[in-house]
Amino acid sequence: MKENIKLIEGKIEDACNRANRNRSDVKLIAVTKTQSIESIEEIIDSGLYHIGENKVQEIMDKYDSLNKEELNWHMIGHLQSNKVKYIIDKMNLFHSLDRLSLAKELNKRARKIDRVVDVLIQVNVAEEESKFGIKKQEIWDFIESLKKYPFIAVKGLMVMAPFDEEPENIRYVFKEAKSLFEDIKKKEIPYIDMKYLSMGMTNDFEIAIEEGSNLVRVGTGIFGKRK
Repeated sequence: MKENIKLIEGKIEDACNRANRNRSDVKLIAVTKTQSIESIEEIIDSGLYHIGENKVQEIMDKYDSLNKEELNWHMIGHLQSNKVKYIIDKMNLFHSLDRLSLAKELNKRARKIDRVVDVLIQVNVAEEESKFGIKKQEIWDFIESLKKYPFIAVKGLMVMAPFDEEPENIRYVFKEAKSLFEDIKKKEIPYIDMKYLSMGMTNDFEIAIEEGSNLVRVGTGIFGKRK
């Protein structure tokens, strides 16, 4: 895994160089779903402190065993409203805000612990039926609706591109996401802080970085294919 991490880090640096960006602009999130505590501890020892999980139950199973102060926990999977209460105090960033009912629940649970939680709006740029996320044409109404939830702080967008054996074919998704990100940023909406653009996975993170991503979510590239 250490060799894999070194390889990924090199690719991130190369992508940043191609885009005339600083390497420090981009954070690598290790996607640890189905991985053992031992494997996760190994990547932490290699200096990776951003942990991405897809399922609430896995977070619950791993959190206490990995309760290190330096870790940043990212909920990157689809989140059911009835499970928010279990992880509201554990996550540093929720990547997948994709509906108002979830915003309402996040706000309610965050209020109970008197903490403002950071979230990203998940946008379905490619409008895939199989993917969650707000459609581009609905984003402004969605943002307007969020102003009544003071215990959630929008910190940017999250995007999942369609899988393609040739990542160049999906560059347009990242380009459109970056354009939307900048459009929202220009509006200077008081309760929106466009800080993060989370896009890019093992297959396409280099192109995502070239198009402006500053959070990439890599699992297979670090741990190898799941058995």
